[in-house]
Amino acid sequence: MKAVAAIAAAITLPLGLVLLLAGQNANGSSSLAGAPTALARSDIPPAYLRWYMDAAQTCPGLGWNVLAAIGKVETDHGRSTLPGVHTGENHAGAGGPMQFLAASWAAYGTDGDHDGRRDRYNPADAIHGAANYLCHNHAGKGGRHLRRAIWHYNHADWYVRKVLDQADRYADTTPTGTGHGSVAVRAALRWLGTPYSWGGGGPNGPTYGTAHGAGIKGFDCSGLAQHAWAQVGIRLPRVAAAQYHAGTHIPRHALQPGDLVFFATNPANPATIHHVGIHLGGGRMIHAPQTGDVVRIATWTGNPTRERQYIGATRPTANSL
Repeated sequence: MKAVAAIAAAITLPLGLVLLLAGQNANGSSSLAGAPTALARSDIPPAYLRWYMDAAQTCPGLGWNVLAAIGKVETDHGRSTLPGVHTGENHAGAGGPMQFLAASWAAYGTDGDHDGRRDRYNPADAIHGAANYLCHNHAGKGGRHLRRAIWHYNHADWYVRKVLDQADRYADTTPTGTGHGSVAVRAALRWLGTPYSWGGGGPNGPTYGTAHGAGIKGFDCSGLAQHAWAQVGIRLPRVAAAQYHAGTHIPRHALQPGDLVFFATNPANPATIHHVGIHLGGGRMIHAPQTGDVVRIATWTGNPTRERQYIGATRPTANSL
């Protein structure tokens, strides 16, 4: 919200700020959810951390760390003593730990703790309200959508960069290992925010697709998987159903970053496989979902549709073809 500038304007943006992964500066993609870093555990009050994580679950694709970063920039997770944090409003009319205008709260405020009241000064409510506001502006789609949603929260480019930088500091989003799976994950993360294109993408990156993807340069689900694993010299078949038969099948409890997870209309019949994602960890995958969407991170474990359609996972090997 524009009114958050009253508190946030006093925070200066570090010069030379860059995001962590190559190609992500334009898309803001490295800020999506990961495990809390040591900084996050020490800086964020435990109750707030729980609320950030709970609220993020209401908007698939939105990282808890983005909510936490906004809470940090706005009011230091409610610790600020400036006017409008605990009572009243600042001179711009914002109130509460997530700095909502009264009108914005009326539209997006949420009863986060289920006590029957929507209170912008209640941290649980305010954080869930922020998730609702960001989701309304398509933050769950990642990439440029995420940046735009944060910009709507406070109409300033420096604010977007500040939030994304803080989000990166709070979450360990990317495998740091040198194994093939970690390299494949980093390759896929580079393309977050890239349009979905039916038949698009391959070993060398995004391409124009076919049929209803003919005018769109990007990836479909199997094209993204093929590209990610090509970066470690492993060739995969082009379509998801064929990729399922390439590599070593991995039990669910042994999944590692980079493994391919598959979904089928009939999980008893591999011929009905229609989707593949790249396992990120923590029940999440990087995938190209569907026409009109973009490459993004999504939680698949616990998702009723994904759980019902999950058929298995593979770990590509050098003799996949």
